[in-house]
Amino acid sequence: MPKILLIVPYFGQWPFWFDFFLQSCRFNPTVNWLLIGDAEAPQNPPANVAFKPLAYGDYLSQVSERLGIAFEPTRPYKLCDLKPMYGYLHAEALTGYDFWGFCDLDVVFGDLRHFLREALTKYEVISAHATRISGHFALFRNTPVLREAFFRMDGWKECLCDQKNHQLDEKAFSRLFIRYKNYPAWLRPYIPGYNRLGVRSLFVERYSTPDCRIPWTDGSRDFPSEWYWQEGKLKNNRSDDEFMYFHFLYWKQNFWKRDYKKEGGHLASGGAHTFAVAKDCISFRIDKEGFFE
Repeated sequence: MPKILLIVPYFGQWPFWFDFFLQSCRFNPTVNWLLIGDAEAPQNPPANVAFKPLAYGDYLSQVSERLGIAFEPTRPYKLCDLKPMYGYLHAEALTGYDFWGFCDLDVVFGDLRHFLREALTKYEVISAHATRISGHFALFRNTPVLREAFFRMDGWKECLCDQKNHQLDEKAFSRLFIRYKNYPAWLRPYIPGYNRLGVRSLFVERYSTPDCRIPWTDGSRDFPSEWYWQEGKLKNNRSDDEFMYFHFLYWKQNFWKRDYKKEGGHLASGGAHTFAVAKDCISFRIDKEGFFE
């Protein structure tokens, strides 16, 4: 079974849904996560989630030294531009792993192995979008070629050294593996320069980020209004099928606030809901109001 490590640098207070993120990791025991940051690790975290304490300034210094640049972002969100470099920046943590990858924290995972088992034996790059690298979840075989692939991106140093978020993962990095994305999928491989690195790549739309740019599975804009997680399986009220993960970006940006609290739910920020409560949870529901056991 190929071993996977997902790397997540995150600085600042854990989001209020963090317990539920961790619970969905717990039910994927054959996948590992490494969370790097300055927030205190929760009590009794899942065995497959490791926490590396590090101050924000120290992390920037390490990145700057490793990449040979002055990486000095004022906002931690800029770290998203480092995603293509995670395999190179954290190579020492990848010993013994077959794949490295990245994900966001505003997700809840279903049964990852159910969706990835066959792909991990056939492909070097795995994305949850059909036409680009998915910044909220993507995997790369742990080879020198893919750890150092970002060196092939034009202007990567200049992009990292300014304060703007360039979405390098979903734009410039994607073009190393899938160019001419607006051409029909069957035609792209026949176009010279389609796959600059010549690696086997799987780009499949997992419909993980509803309410955003990509229509739902039936081509409509009628998205699920509720998602259900139970013992590691993820479904919703628009389908009986299982889903790999739910990226609740739209609800987070449009309905949830950092200081939001809901009576009877578990939406309190500032540690009011602790992992000690959620660790035995085997099911919960998510809607635009939040998370409910």
